[in-house]
Amino acid sequence: MAAPAGSLVAAVLATSGRLDKEGLGTRIGRLARRVEELKGEVCSAITSKYSEFLPSARSAEELVAQVDRLSGSIELLRAGIEEQVQRDLNVAVAEFTELKQQLERDTLVLSILKKLQEFDTAMKEYNTALLEKKYVVAAQQLEKARSSLKMLESRKGFELKILKALGTELTVQTQNMLYHLGEEWQKLAVWKLPPSKESSSLESAMHSELHLCTLPSKEEEIAGPPVASVLQAFAVLGELRTKLKIFGQLLLKYILKPLISYPSLQPFTEEMSDVVILRFKCEKPDLDHFSPVEVFDKIKFVLEVLHKYLLNVPVEQRVEDKKECRVTLAELLGDMIWEELSDCLIQNCLVNSIPTNNSKLEQYIEVIKSTEEFEKALKNMQFLKGDMTDLLKYARNVNSHFANKKCQDVIVAARNLMTSEIHNTVKITPDLCVALPKLPDPGSGDHLNMQKTSKQLPKEMVNLENETRLSQYTFSLPTCRISSSVEKLMELAYQTLLEATGSTDQCCIQLFYSVRNIFQLFYDVVPTYHRENLQKLPQLAAIHHNNCMYIAHHLLTMGHQFQYRLTNIMCDGAATFVDLVPGFRRLGMECFLAQMRVQKGEILERLSSARNFSNMDDEENYSAANKAIRQVLHQLKRLGKVWQDVLPVNVYCKAMGTLLNTALSEIVTRIAALEDISAEDADRLYSLCRIMVEEGPQVFTPLPEEDKNKKYQEEVPVYVKKWMTFKELMIILQANLQEIVDQWADGKGPLAAEFSPAEVKSLIRALFQNTERRAAALAKIK
Repeated sequence: MAAPAGSLVAAVLATSGRLDKEGLGTRIGRLARRVEELKGEVCSAITSKYSEFLPSARSAEELVAQVDRLSGSIELLRAGIEEQVQRDLNVAVAEFTELKQQLERDTLVLSILKKLQEFDTAMKEYNTALLEKKYVVAAQQLEKARSSLKMLESRKGFELKILKALGTELTVQTQNMLYHLGEEWQKLAVWKLPPSKESSSLESAMHSELHLCTLPSKEEEIAGPPVASVLQAFAVLGELRTKLKIFGQLLLKYILKPLISYPSLQPFTEEMSDVVILRFKCEKPDLDHFSPVEVFDKIKFVLEVLHKYLLNVPVEQRVEDKKECRVTLAELLGDMIWEELSDCLIQNCLVNSIPTNNSKLEQYIEVIKSTEEFEKALKNMQFLKGDMTDLLKYARNVNSHFANKKCQDVIVAARNLMTSEIHNTVKITPDLCVALPKLPDPGSGDHLNMQKTSKQLPKEMVNLENETRLSQYTFSLPTCRISSSVEKLMELAYQTLLEATGSTDQCCIQLFYSVRNIFQLFYDVVPTYHRENLQKLPQLAAIHHNNCMYIAHHLLTMGHQFQYRLTNIMCDGAATFVDLVPGFRRLGMECFLAQMRVQKGEILERLSSARNFSNMDDEENYSAANKAIRQVLHQLKRLGKVWQDVLPVNVYCKAMGTLLNTALSEIVTRIAALEDISAEDADRLYSLCRIMVEEGPQVFTPLPEEDKNKKYQEEVPVYVKKWMTFKELMIILQANLQEIVDQWADGKGPLAAEFSPAEVKSLIRALFQNTERRAAALAKIK
């Protein structure tokens, strides 16, 4: 039907193109005819197609009906089949599950029975091997039985009462095996030891013995080495390391360590038919020198004996693993005891052999070679493994150890000197030749250049220098006494620096700073360690003052003396001790000034009992004042004796002058403060003052020679600031008003130089009654 419609449209379109050429009526007629033709064609086509489609549609409907019937049948059949198959499948699964569980039970029972059979077989073979003394086979069978028992015990949910009994039997047989092996081991290595109370002396070491069993060569060929059999059995049972550890500890305690600790102990062997005895003898009982070479030889001898008769036995560490690990007994023992043995050799042998000075340092090469040979021998015996141990590293690092030991020895020696008694003294004089090292000559080249230059200058210019020269003692320490320990301390410092000049760079630096540490240690230790004595004993305070000044005096030039002989690193000004000088001077002065304050306090305390020097007409008051004066003089004289020949003369005079000045100043202050002084009081005060003037200079005895002290006693006004003030006070106490006015001399006399107008007026008012003459005298004091 689509085709005619299309043809009609096409015809219409084709006809429309010719409308303008033909007439309208003609065209309409043709169009109508054409429409009729097309309509007939369409009806004919529809009739033809419908007649063909109707049978097909009916056939299709019949097929659909058949399919529906067949589908219903299939559905019924499928439901029946599914029901039947599900029923059969459930039955089959249940039967399969039951059969599977039964199979697992049977398999488990079979495996358990098999393990029980293996356990039983292993135990039977173990008993047979044990009776035949085939220890390795017996041990292996025990391990098989143990493996089977562990497998049985690991089965969860299937516990058997018999397993406990089997475990008990296995434990009993294992202990039985170990007992037999222990007996065999006791035959191979027998210790004879001293009583436990004597285990740490030379005598006890002499009684220590080790017996090693040997067998004839024929028996060895027939039965094999019994040592290997016993040890391999121990290894299989996992007890070899325990046995070796016990053996190693005994070996260290009773053989190796005594050889290191006692140089006179010498090992030797006695060979008999079936045993070798290792014991000791004492060759030189008084030998205290530890020679590493001799110690290494002794230990090597012992280990060679053990290696020959006991340790040269290979054992398998892993029997059941695929990869078998065979090691010798020597290697196992070495792993256990080498670290402790090496530490003992280092601490008790090598440390003591480190040289104490540079001259012996080159001889230490022999010790290094001996250490290398010792380790090489141990490696050949398989006692050691690896490249280099701590023992050889320590021996080769001798330069560092030498420096450390030297520094440690220096510090220890210095501290011992610091904690020794201070009162043991030696006398230091400016012309004393101190045993110092030879000074370097760093400026020799400059000196030569200066000489060449001076030759070229005119003669008159060369001689322009001042002919007046300083004394050779200008920069010397004045005569005094110092502690002998401090003198030794300085000698130790100089010797250490001198040794540093010939050492390696690192050692030189360490030794230099050790010397600095000596003085820093002195600064901290001495004031603390001797604090109580320095506070209580004036003489020790004075000696400590001298010690500090003596050290400071040497520190000024010590660095300069050595700076060009030390390592290059120290030549750029680092080698100096000048920075320590102010601290030592301050340390000495603070200690001595603290003692001066104590003495001043005692003087003032004694003068406080003089009852302010008032009412001297009272016998009791006069007696108290006289006693106070006598006590002060006694104290000063005692100090003068204590400090005599100890302090430098100038320090001594200043110290005694300061203390005497304190006493005089206190007396002047108290008398000047009196408001009323009677004639009798004035006489008695004058007598007391005269005691001080007459006996005061006698406290100045800086030197033991009496005739030499007169010079310093005459110079009392130089050291006692209030001396002239005190003498003017005495004049006032005995003078009349006119004499006092004359001494004042309108403020220009000696009295005006010592007292203020107010003080003089106060004394006049206290000494004289209120009269016109006193008023006139007071008017002139201004």
